[in-house]
Amino acid sequence: MAEQEKRAEQTDVLASTQSVIKKALDKLGYPDEMYELMKEPIRMLTVRIPVRMDDGSTRIFTGFRAQHNDSVGPTKGGVRFHPNVTEKEVKALSIWMSLKAGIVDLPYGGGKGGIICDPREMSFRELERVSRGYVRAISQIVGPTKDIPAPDVFTNSQIMAWMLDEYSRIREFDSPGFITGKPLVLGGSHGRESATAKGVTICIREAAKKKGIDIEGARVVIQGFGNAGSFLAKFMHDAGAIVVGISDAYGALYDPEGLDIDYLLDRRDSFGTVTKLFKETITNEELLELDCDILVPAAIENQITEKNAHEIKASIVVEAANGPTTMEATRILTERDILLVPDVLASAGGVTVSYFEWVQNNQGYYWTEEEVEGKLEAVMVGSFENIYKLSRTRKVDMRLAAYMIGVRKMAEASRFRGWV
Repeated sequence: MAEQEKRAEQTDVLASTQSVIKKALDKLGYPDEMYELMKEPIRMLTVRIPVRMDDGSTRIFTGFRAQHNDSVGPTKGGVRFHPNVTEKEVKALSIWMSLKAGIVDLPYGGGKGGIICDPREMSFRELERVSRGYVRAISQIVGPTKDIPAPDVFTNSQIMAWMLDEYSRIREFDSPGFITGKPLVLGGSHGRESATAKGVTICIREAAKKKGIDIEGARVVIQGFGNAGSFLAKFMHDAGAIVVGISDAYGALYDPEGLDIDYLLDRRDSFGTVTKLFKETITNEELLELDCDILVPAAIENQITEKNAHEIKASIVVEAANGPTTMEATRILTERDILLVPDVLASAGGVTVSYFEWVQNNQGYYWTEEEVEGKLEAVMVGSFENIYKLSRTRKVDMRLAAYMIGVRKMAEASRFRGWV
Protein backbone atom coordinates (compact mmCIF):
# COMPACT_ATOMS: atom_id res chain seq x y z
CA MET A 1 0.00 0.00 0.00
CA ALA A 2 2.83 2.39 0.89
CA GLU A 3 4.39 1.62 -2.52
CA GLN A 4 1.09 2.50 -4.26
CA GLU A 5 0.85 5.76 -2.33
CA LYS A 6 4.44 6.62 -3.26
CA ARG A 7 3.69 5.94 -6.93
CA ALA A 8 0.52 8.06 -6.77
CA GLU A 9 2.55 10.95 -5.35
CA GLN A 10 5.11 10.55 -8.13
CA THR A 11 2.44 11.15 -10.79
CA ASP A 12 0.43 13.72 -8.78
CA VAL A 13 1.93 16.95 -10.12
CA LEU A 14 0.90 19.03 -7.10
CA ALA A 15 2.18 16.53 -4.50
CA SER A 16 5.51 16.01 -6.29
CA THR A 17 5.99 19.78 -6.70
CA GLN A 18 5.28 20.30 -3.00
CA SER A 19 7.77 17.58 -2.00
CA VAL A 20 10.61 19.24 -3.95
CA ILE A 21 9.71 22.69 -2.55
CA LYS A 22 9.88 21.17 0.95
CA LYS A 23 13.33 19.74 0.20
CA ALA A 24 14.55 23.04 -1.28
CA LEU A 25 13.35 25.11 1.71
CA ASP A 26 14.88 22.58 4.15
CA LYS A 27 18.24 22.77 2.31
CA LEU A 28 18.09 26.57 2.51
CA GLY A 29 17.30 26.44 6.24
CA TYR A 30 13.80 27.99 6.22
CA PRO A 31 11.28 27.08 8.96
CA ASP A 32 8.21 24.85 8.37
CA GLU A 33 5.97 27.94 8.30
CA MET A 34 7.61 29.01 5.03
CA TYR A 35 6.68 25.67 3.45
CA GLU A 36 3.10 26.05 4.75
CA LEU A 37 2.94 29.42 2.95
CA MET A 38 4.51 28.13 -0.28
CA LYS A 39 2.81 24.75 -0.70
CA GLU A 40 -0.51 26.17 -2.01
CA PRO A 41 -1.50 29.31 -3.94
CA ILE A 42 -2.47 32.28 -1.75
CA ARG A 43 -5.53 32.75 -3.96
CA MET A 44 -7.56 30.27 -6.03
CA LEU A 45 -10.64 31.35 -7.96
CA THR A 46 -13.09 28.94 -9.61
CA VAL A 47 -15.53 30.48 -12.08
CA ARG A 48 -18.52 29.32 -14.13
CA ILE A 49 -18.77 30.79 -17.62
CA PRO A 50 -22.11 30.63 -19.49
CA VAL A 51 -21.53 30.68 -23.27
CA ARG A 52 -24.11 30.86 -26.07
CA MET A 53 -23.06 28.26 -28.63
CA ASP A 54 -23.55 28.60 -32.40
CA ASP A 55 -26.56 26.24 -32.36
CA GLY A 56 -28.39 28.53 -29.90
CA SER A 57 -27.83 26.34 -26.82
CA THR A 58 -26.00 27.58 -23.71
CA ARG A 59 -23.06 25.66 -22.25
CA ILE A 60 -21.57 26.35 -18.84
CA PHE A 61 -17.77 26.09 -18.72
CA THR A 62 -15.66 25.86 -15.55
CA GLY A 63 -12.53 27.99 -15.33
CA PHE A 64 -9.75 28.52 -12.76
CA ARG A 65 -7.19 31.17 -11.86
CA ALA A 66 -4.50 30.45 -9.27
CA GLN A 67 -2.18 33.09 -7.82
CA HIS A 68 0.64 31.37 -5.98
CA ASN A 69 2.62 34.11 -4.25
CA ASP A 70 2.72 37.87 -4.83
CA SER A 71 5.43 38.80 -2.30
CA VAL A 72 7.89 39.74 -5.07
CA GLY A 73 5.43 41.43 -7.44
CA PRO A 74 2.33 40.73 -9.55
CA THR A 75 1.60 37.10 -10.41
CA LYS A 76 2.15 35.93 -13.98
CA GLY A 77 1.18 32.85 -15.95
CA GLY A 78 -0.64 31.31 -18.88
CA VAL A 79 -4.24 30.30 -19.51
CA ARG A 80 -4.80 26.85 -21.00
CA PHE A 81 -7.93 25.61 -22.78
CA HIS A 82 -8.02 21.82 -22.41
CA PRO A 83 -10.59 19.10 -21.58
CA ASN A 84 -8.30 17.71 -18.85
CA VAL A 85 -7.67 20.95 -16.92
CA THR A 86 -8.03 20.37 -13.16
CA GLU A 87 -7.81 22.58 -10.09
CA LYS A 88 -4.81 20.56 -8.84
CA GLU A 89 -2.94 20.97 -12.12
CA VAL A 90 -3.57 24.74 -12.19
CA LYS A 91 -2.29 25.04 -8.60
CA ALA A 92 0.89 23.07 -9.42
CA LEU A 93 1.51 25.10 -12.58
CA SER A 94 1.15 28.37 -10.65
CA ILE A 95 3.86 27.16 -8.23
CA TRP A 96 6.11 26.27 -11.19
CA MET A 97 5.60 29.78 -12.58
CA SER A 98 6.78 31.23 -9.24
CA LEU A 99 9.88 29.05 -9.44
CA LYS A 100 10.58 30.03 -13.07
CA ALA A 101 10.30 33.72 -12.19
CA GLY A 102 12.74 33.19 -9.29
CA ILE A 103 15.19 31.24 -11.45
CA VAL A 104 15.42 33.98 -14.11
CA ASP A 105 15.16 36.71 -11.43
CA LEU A 106 11.93 38.43 -12.56
CA PRO A 107 9.84 40.71 -10.28
CA TYR A 108 6.90 38.26 -10.46
CA GLY A 109 5.16 35.55 -8.52
CA GLY A 110 3.47 32.66 -10.31
CA GLY A 111 -0.07 32.52 -11.63
CA LYS A 112 -1.94 30.07 -13.85
CA GLY A 113 -5.37 29.74 -15.39
CA GLY A 114 -7.39 27.24 -17.33
CA ILE A 115 -10.81 26.42 -18.74
CA ILE A 116 -12.17 22.90 -19.04
CA CYS A 117 -13.07 22.81 -22.74
CA ASP A 118 -11.92 21.32 -26.04
CA PRO A 119 -11.09 24.14 -28.47
CA ARG A 120 -10.68 21.56 -31.27
CA GLU A 121 -14.46 21.03 -31.15
CA MET A 122 -15.40 24.72 -31.01
CA SER A 123 -15.94 27.32 -33.72
CA PHE A 124 -13.93 30.54 -33.94
CA ARG A 125 -16.84 32.55 -32.53
CA GLU A 126 -17.48 30.09 -29.68
CA LEU A 127 -13.79 30.36 -28.73
CA GLU A 128 -14.10 34.14 -28.68
CA ARG A 129 -17.16 34.00 -26.38
CA VAL A 130 -15.38 31.60 -23.98
CA SER A 131 -12.27 33.84 -23.94
CA ARG A 132 -14.26 37.01 -23.23
CA GLY A 133 -16.43 35.23 -20.64
CA TYR A 134 -13.32 34.08 -18.77
CA VAL A 135 -11.96 37.64 -18.55
CA ARG A 136 -15.30 38.96 -17.28
CA ALA A 137 -15.33 36.25 -14.62
CA ILE A 138 -11.78 36.90 -13.31
CA SER A 139 -11.51 40.67 -14.01
CA GLN A 140 -11.56 41.65 -10.31
CA ILE A 141 -8.30 39.83 -9.51
CA VAL A 142 -6.22 40.43 -12.67
CA GLY A 143 -4.51 43.49 -14.15
CA PRO A 144 -1.09 44.88 -15.14
CA THR A 145 -0.08 45.34 -11.48
CA LYS A 146 -1.98 42.33 -10.05
CA ASP A 147 -1.88 39.24 -12.27
CA ILE A 148 -0.87 39.07 -15.93
CA PRO A 149 -2.18 36.18 -18.10
CA ALA A 150 -0.45 34.76 -21.20
CA PRO A 151 -0.91 31.96 -23.77
CA ASP A 152 -0.57 28.30 -22.80
CA VAL A 153 -1.85 24.95 -24.13
CA PHE A 154 -4.33 25.49 -27.02
CA THR A 155 -4.36 29.29 -26.59
CA ASN A 156 -2.61 31.81 -28.84
CA SER A 157 -2.15 35.50 -29.69
CA GLN A 158 -5.70 35.78 -31.11
CA ILE A 159 -7.22 34.56 -27.82
CA MET A 160 -4.97 37.01 -25.92
CA ALA A 161 -6.23 39.81 -28.21
CA TRP A 162 -9.89 39.00 -27.39
CA MET A 163 -9.06 38.88 -23.68
CA LEU A 164 -7.24 42.23 -23.89
CA ASP A 165 -10.19 43.82 -25.69
CA GLU A 166 -12.68 42.51 -23.10
CA TYR A 167 -10.52 43.77 -20.22
CA SER A 168 -10.20 47.19 -21.88
CA ARG A 169 -14.01 47.38 -22.15
CA ILE A 170 -14.47 46.50 -18.47
CA ARG A 171 -11.75 48.83 -17.20
CA GLU A 172 -12.47 51.54 -19.82
CA PHE A 173 -8.83 52.31 -20.50
CA ASP A 174 -6.23 50.80 -22.78
CA SER A 175 -3.93 48.57 -20.74
CA PRO A 176 -1.75 46.41 -23.03
CA GLY A 177 0.29 45.31 -19.98
CA PHE A 178 -2.74 43.35 -18.69
CA ILE A 179 -1.79 40.36 -20.84
CA THR A 180 1.25 39.09 -22.77
CA GLY A 181 1.59 36.96 -25.88
CA LYS A 182 -0.46 39.50 -27.85
CA PRO A 183 -0.18 40.18 -31.61
CA LEU A 184 2.58 42.72 -32.40
CA VAL A 185 0.03 45.35 -33.51
CA LEU A 186 -1.59 45.27 -30.06
CA GLY A 187 1.66 45.72 -28.13
CA GLY A 188 3.11 42.23 -28.40
CA SER A 189 6.87 41.67 -28.30
CA HIS A 190 9.16 40.45 -31.05
CA GLY A 191 10.37 36.94 -30.29
CA ARG A 192 7.49 36.04 -27.92
CA GLU A 193 6.01 33.23 -29.99
CA SER A 194 9.27 31.30 -30.25
CA ALA A 195 10.64 32.36 -26.82
CA THR A 196 10.04 29.07 -24.98
CA ALA A 197 11.74 27.05 -27.73
CA LYS A 198 14.56 29.61 -27.95
CA GLY A 199 15.15 29.25 -24.18
CA VAL A 200 15.17 25.44 -24.48
CA THR A 201 17.64 25.71 -27.37
CA ILE A 202 20.00 27.82 -25.24
CA CYS A 203 19.76 25.25 -22.40
CA ILE A 204 20.47 22.38 -24.83
CA ARG A 205 23.53 24.22 -26.13
CA GLU A 206 24.85 24.92 -22.60
CA ALA A 207 24.17 21.33 -21.45
CA ALA A 208 25.92 19.95 -24.56
CA LYS A 209 29.01 22.02 -23.68
CA LYS A 210 29.08 20.45 -20.19
CA LYS A 211 28.84 16.96 -21.72
CA GLY A 212 31.34 17.68 -24.50
CA ILE A 213 28.75 17.07 -27.24
CA ASP A 214 28.89 19.06 -30.49
CA ILE A 215 25.39 20.28 -31.48
CA GLU A 216 26.29 19.90 -35.14
CA GLY A 217 25.64 16.24 -35.89
CA ALA A 218 24.06 15.51 -32.49
CA ARG A 219 21.04 13.18 -32.68
CA VAL A 220 17.95 14.77 -31.15
CA VAL A 221 14.52 13.31 -30.26
CA ILE A 222 11.63 15.69 -29.53
CA GLN A 223 8.41 14.41 -27.97
CA GLY A 224 5.64 16.87 -28.91
CA PHE A 225 5.23 18.98 -32.04
CA GLY A 226 3.12 21.86 -30.72
CA ASN A 227 4.35 25.45 -30.34
CA ALA A 228 7.51 24.66 -28.34
CA GLY A 229 8.31 21.32 -30.02
CA SER A 230 7.97 22.53 -33.62
CA PHE A 231 10.02 25.71 -33.12
CA LEU A 232 12.62 23.66 -31.26
CA ALA A 233 12.84 21.10 -34.07
CA LYS A 234 13.48 23.95 -36.53
CA PHE A 235 16.10 25.62 -34.29
CA MET A 236 17.92 22.31 -33.77
CA HIS A 237 17.75 21.44 -37.47
CA ASP A 238 19.10 24.88 -38.42
CA ALA A 239 21.94 24.49 -35.88
CA GLY A 240 23.09 21.33 -37.69
CA ALA A 241 21.63 18.75 -35.30
CA ILE A 242 19.99 15.61 -36.74
CA VAL A 243 16.39 15.38 -35.51
CA VAL A 244 15.77 11.61 -35.68
CA GLY A 245 12.38 11.50 -33.94
CA ILE A 246 9.33 13.69 -33.27
CA SER A 247 5.83 12.92 -32.03
CA ASP A 248 2.34 14.33 -31.56
CA ALA A 249 -0.74 13.11 -29.70
CA TYR A 250 -1.38 10.35 -32.28
CA GLY A 251 2.05 8.73 -32.59
CA ALA A 252 5.69 9.31 -33.47
CA LEU A 253 7.98 9.42 -36.51
CA TYR A 254 11.51 8.00 -36.55
CA ASP A 255 14.27 8.12 -39.16
CA PRO A 256 17.85 7.32 -38.06
CA GLU A 257 19.12 9.42 -41.00
CA GLY A 258 17.19 12.47 -39.79
CA LEU A 259 13.65 13.72 -40.50
CA ASP A 260 12.84 16.44 -43.06
CA ILE A 261 11.80 19.07 -40.50
CA ASP A 262 10.86 21.77 -43.02
CA TYR A 263 8.52 19.32 -44.77
CA LEU A 264 6.90 18.28 -41.45
CA LEU A 265 6.42 21.92 -40.36
CA ASP A 266 4.78 22.65 -43.69
CA ARG A 267 2.34 19.73 -43.31
CA ARG A 268 1.39 20.04 -39.60
CA ASP A 269 -2.05 21.37 -38.69
CA SER A 270 -2.78 24.21 -36.23
CA PHE A 271 -2.70 21.78 -33.28
CA GLY A 272 0.75 20.42 -34.18
CA THR A 273 -0.55 17.16 -35.65
CA VAL A 274 1.39 15.60 -38.50
CA THR A 275 1.87 11.85 -37.84
CA LYS A 276 -1.61 10.95 -39.19
CA LEU A 277 -0.22 11.61 -42.69
CA PHE A 278 2.25 8.70 -42.36
CA LYS A 279 1.67 4.94 -42.44
CA GLU A 280 4.86 3.89 -40.63
CA THR A 281 4.76 5.34 -37.12
CA ILE A 282 6.01 4.26 -33.69
CA THR A 283 4.47 4.91 -30.27
CA ASN A 284 5.37 7.80 -27.95
CA GLU A 285 6.75 5.19 -25.52
CA GLU A 286 9.12 3.80 -28.17
CA LEU A 287 10.17 7.33 -29.14
CA LEU A 288 11.46 8.10 -25.62
CA GLU A 289 13.73 5.02 -25.68
CA LEU A 290 15.34 5.76 -29.07
CA ASP A 291 19.13 5.88 -29.35
CA CYS A 292 20.02 9.60 -29.33
CA ASP A 293 22.28 12.20 -27.70
CA ILE A 294 19.60 14.67 -26.59
CA LEU A 295 16.01 13.87 -25.59
CA VAL A 296 13.47 16.68 -25.24
CA PRO A 297 10.08 15.81 -23.71
CA ALA A 298 7.93 18.74 -24.99
CA ALA A 299 4.45 17.27 -24.63
CA ILE A 300 2.72 16.43 -21.33
CA GLU A 301 3.60 15.43 -17.76
CA ASN A 302 4.70 12.03 -16.39
CA GLN A 303 6.34 10.69 -19.57
CA ILE A 304 9.62 9.49 -18.03
CA THR A 305 8.86 7.36 -14.97
CA GLU A 306 10.62 4.68 -12.92
CA LYS A 307 9.32 2.15 -15.48
CA ASN A 308 11.25 3.56 -18.46
CA ALA A 309 14.00 5.73 -16.88
CA HIS A 310 16.49 2.83 -17.12
CA GLU A 311 15.78 2.54 -20.87
CA ILE A 312 16.55 6.19 -21.71
CA LYS A 313 19.61 6.20 -23.99
CA ALA A 314 20.19 9.98 -24.27
CA SER A 315 23.13 11.67 -22.51
CA ILE A 316 21.06 14.83 -21.94
CA VAL A 317 17.34 15.20 -21.15
CA VAL A 318 15.96 18.73 -21.45
CA GLU A 319 12.39 19.18 -20.20
CA ALA A 320 10.49 21.57 -22.49
CA ALA A 321 7.12 20.36 -21.14
CA ASN A 322 5.82 20.86 -17.59
CA GLY A 323 6.59 17.90 -15.29
CA PRO A 324 7.48 15.23 -17.90
CA THR A 325 9.81 13.37 -15.49
CA THR A 326 8.69 11.97 -12.13
CA MET A 327 10.78 12.38 -8.97
CA GLU A 328 11.84 8.73 -8.96
CA ALA A 329 12.84 8.95 -12.63
CA THR A 330 14.83 12.12 -11.87
CA ARG A 331 16.80 10.16 -9.26
CA ILE A 332 17.42 7.26 -11.69
CA LEU A 333 18.58 9.53 -14.54
CA THR A 334 20.90 11.48 -12.21
CA GLU A 335 22.43 8.24 -10.87
CA ARG A 336 23.00 7.14 -14.48
CA ASP A 337 24.93 10.40 -15.06
CA ILE A 338 22.35 11.68 -17.55
CA LEU A 339 22.29 15.49 -17.38
CA LEU A 340 18.67 16.46 -16.69
CA VAL A 341 17.79 20.12 -17.33
CA PRO A 342 14.52 20.65 -15.40
CA ASP A 343 11.35 22.20 -16.80
CA VAL A 344 11.43 25.23 -14.47
CA LEU A 345 14.74 26.27 -16.08
CA ALA A 346 14.44 24.94 -19.64
CA SER A 347 11.02 26.44 -20.39
CA ALA A 348 11.63 29.78 -18.63
CA GLY A 349 12.23 31.54 -21.96
CA GLY A 350 8.49 32.09 -22.37
CA VAL A 351 7.98 33.94 -19.09
CA THR A 352 11.22 35.88 -19.63
CA VAL A 353 10.06 37.32 -22.97
CA SER A 354 6.57 37.82 -21.49
CA TYR A 355 8.30 39.99 -18.88
CA PHE A 356 10.09 41.88 -21.67
CA GLU A 357 6.69 42.44 -23.34
CA TRP A 358 5.21 43.79 -20.08
CA VAL A 359 8.20 46.12 -19.62
CA GLN A 360 7.82 47.41 -23.18
CA ASN A 361 4.08 47.96 -22.64
CA ASN A 362 4.70 49.85 -19.39
CA GLN A 363 7.30 52.16 -20.89
CA GLY A 364 5.66 52.50 -24.32
CA TYR A 365 8.98 51.82 -26.07
CA TYR A 366 9.52 48.68 -28.13
CA TRP A 367 12.67 46.66 -28.84
CA THR A 368 13.93 44.97 -31.99
CA GLU A 369 14.00 41.17 -32.31
CA GLU A 370 17.80 41.26 -31.96
CA GLU A 371 17.53 43.19 -28.67
CA VAL A 372 14.97 40.72 -27.30
CA GLU A 373 17.08 37.70 -28.31
CA GLY A 374 20.24 39.25 -26.84
CA LYS A 375 18.55 39.92 -23.51
CA LEU A 376 17.01 36.41 -23.46
CA GLU A 377 20.40 34.83 -24.19
CA ALA A 378 22.02 36.66 -21.24
CA VAL A 379 19.23 35.68 -18.82
CA MET A 380 19.08 31.99 -19.82
CA VAL A 381 22.88 31.41 -19.88
CA GLY A 382 23.28 33.10 -16.48
CA SER A 383 20.42 31.07 -14.98
CA PHE A 384 21.76 27.77 -16.38
CA GLU A 385 25.24 28.48 -14.97
CA ASN A 386 23.86 29.38 -11.50
CA ILE A 387 21.86 26.15 -11.28
CA TYR A 388 24.61 23.92 -12.70
CA LYS A 389 27.14 25.41 -10.26
CA LEU A 390 24.80 24.98 -7.27
CA SER A 391 24.02 21.37 -8.23
CA ARG A 392 27.76 20.61 -8.29
CA THR A 393 28.76 22.46 -5.11
CA ARG A 394 25.81 21.20 -3.04
CA LYS A 395 25.85 17.72 -4.67
CA VAL A 396 22.15 17.79 -5.54
CA ASP A 397 20.38 17.06 -8.85
CA MET A 398 19.65 19.91 -11.26
CA ARG A 399 15.92 19.91 -10.36
CA LEU A 400 16.53 20.44 -6.64
CA ALA A 401 19.19 23.09 -7.41
CA ALA A 402 16.69 24.91 -9.66
CA TYR A 403 14.01 24.78 -6.96
CA MET A 404 16.47 26.11 -4.35
CA ILE A 405 17.31 29.12 -6.53
CA GLY A 406 13.68 29.54 -7.65
CA VAL A 407 12.18 29.55 -4.16
CA ARG A 408 14.83 31.70 -2.45
CA LYS A 409 13.72 35.12 -3.78
CA MET A 410 10.06 34.46 -2.86
CA ALA A 411 10.99 33.19 0.58
CA GLU A 412 13.18 36.22 1.27
CA ALA A 413 10.49 38.65 0.06
CA SER A 414 7.89 36.88 2.25
CA ARG A 415 10.29 37.11 5.23
CA PHE A 416 11.01 40.81 4.73
CA ARG A 417 7.27 41.54 4.43
CA GLY A 418 6.78 39.87 7.81
CA TRP A 419 4.51 37.10 6.47
CA VAL A 420 6.65 34.39 8.07
